[in-house]
Amino acid sequence: MNQFSLLGKKRFLPFFMTQALGAFNDNLFKNVLLLFIAFSGLYSQESSTALINLAAGLFILPFFLLSPIGGQLADKYEKSSLIRKIKLTEIVIMSGGALAVWFQFVPGMLVALFLMGAQSALFGPVKFALMPQHLNGKELVGGNAVVEMGTFTAILGGTVCAGLLFDSEFSTMLVVTSVLLLSVFGYLASRSIPYAKANDPELSVNWNPASQLIRTVRHAKENRTVFLSILAISWFWFIGATYLTQLPNFAKEFLGGNPQLVTLLLTVFSVGIAAGSLICEKMSGGKIELGIIPIGALGISIFGFDLYFACQQLVTETGMTVTAFLNHGENIRLLADLALVSASGGIFVVPLNALIQQRSEEKSRAQTIAANNVMNALFMVLSAVVAVLVLNVLGLSILQLFLMISVLNVLVSLYVFSQVHEFLLRFVIWVLSHTIYRVSHKDLENIPEQGAAVLVCNHVSYVDALLIAGSCPRPVRFVMDKDIANIPVVKYFFKWAKTIPICARGKSPKTYQQAFDKVSDELAAGEIVCIFPEGKLTKTGELNEFKKGIEKIISRNPVPVIPLGLKGVWGSFFSHCNGRAFTTLPSRFWSKVEVVADKAVAPTDVSAGALQEKVQALIAS
Repeated sequence: MNQFSLLGKKRFLPFFMTQALGAFNDNLFKNVLLLFIAFSGLYSQESSTALINLAAGLFILPFFLLSPIGGQLADKYEKSSLIRKIKLTEIVIMSGGALAVWFQFVPGMLVALFLMGAQSALFGPVKFALMPQHLNGKELVGGNAVVEMGTFTAILGGTVCAGLLFDSEFSTMLVVTSVLLLSVFGYLASRSIPYAKANDPELSVNWNPASQLIRTVRHAKENRTVFLSILAISWFWFIGATYLTQLPNFAKEFLGGNPQLVTLLLTVFSVGIAAGSLICEKMSGGKIELGIIPIGALGISIFGFDLYFACQQLVTETGMTVTAFLNHGENIRLLADLALVSASGGIFVVPLNALIQQRSEEKSRAQTIAANNVMNALFMVLSAVVAVLVLNVLGLSILQLFLMISVLNVLVSLYVFSQVHEFLLRFVIWVLSHTIYRVSHKDLENIPEQGAAVLVCNHVSYVDALLIAGSCPRPVRFVMDKDIANIPVVKYFFKWAKTIPICARGKSPKTYQQAFDKVSDELAAGEIVCIFPEGKLTKTGELNEFKKGIEKIISRNPVPVIPLGLKGVWGSFFSHCNGRAFTTLPSRFWSKVEVVADKAVAPTDVSAGALQEKVQALIAS
């Protein structure tokens, strides 16, 4: 399904419009205030700089104070009603802000900006906690991609619109009218958001911001994968905030200072993130694909490095127009790098957002998202601190700051991937299934979304487990021949995938028994386990006889069994074609592979012979 089709559904469009209008209004009002402080002539250069920094701090402070409380409210109350109440407060806040703009009363504008930050802090947890309730698993990545696209487009639109309105003849009237209408339209859009039940109606809200902040972050750390994903998302916001904040001064320092070029750079960066977010749906194949996260991380650094070298060849002059700037190929390279850095950021962050929504505990999902918002805000503040240290204390240039961020991104990525092996494992699977093989799948909805089950599949090659893992929407624990599981280099990936090594009882009774005990433990924990009942790779391409081990597994843990058929792998590099593996080269490079699932077999109907017939029928179809 195309992700844009969600915009035609009532369960998504009103929420999308509410979010986009709010982001647009926030940035319109904030940038009008910053422009007024900078260009009104009421303040000295030092006072203007201080007020601008104060405004930035006032907008982000509520995310530390109120996000944890917003997370609790979003878990305790029905979400569509809560969103409407929050959007009503936006109308009230913007009415006060409009009055402050009308009378050019800067303290009043600052108060309104702080309150808008508070409103956004309360809205953040509920908006992302709502998405998993209105979108199914196949729509979650696409929904997050469209929201990310809409958010950055709205940020860009609000920023550009603020500049246009500020320079217009009737600026005050237009700004006042715009912020009021946007808040009203946002509320009207929220009235069509469908009902979304409370996750934990019995939750007792802790109204102490400090203690709840500690409790929220501590709770998020209980799931290490989720918490490291939060840190990775926060790093994305560190990078994004650094680029967006420094691009105006970068244009002044390196591109001749034309304000039109500032708008061009901001547009390219924002559109890049939007485009990268949308590409995720295609790269993910309709599921939460963690394998593209390293691709995004790699792109941020590679194109960040090239941006540094591209700037060594820029053709610029004071007051250069956009048209003149674009007439030079060397300058196009800079824009391309900037777009690809931000697009890589979109590819990096969208799966992480979807992962948090999917894997956080349902009763406390909004509180986990609140922890994410707090960490995002912290990293954005940290980005400003680092920029001050690098530019003002160390005396480096903005271009050198961008280069340093690219280097740091390599180090941060290596740390995250070394701690969450699943990211690297899925990356290898994604590359394998998009280079050597073209993997498609059929009827995988027969695999249950929750609960324990056993997959049984024919065994054709040394990478069968990777191909199945890349297709299955859930993590899979594979029972694998001990010799295959210990192949040099590859064994690390099998270890990260938590494979269960097994061998014949006569070869090692201990390993044999440990394997069945481990399978039982995984099934008892509600996991998916996959076995290859043939017990060995086929050397002829034909299905070998299924062993009785599957019957022993089901006798200990009566769970559904789903037959799988792996088609198209025989004759490829990793199969035993012609009696040897790793010798069949590109006559079948990028060959088509299909993973087909049959309907679940009830535990009472499981037998090795019957399952063999079903798998045979699948691979022959």
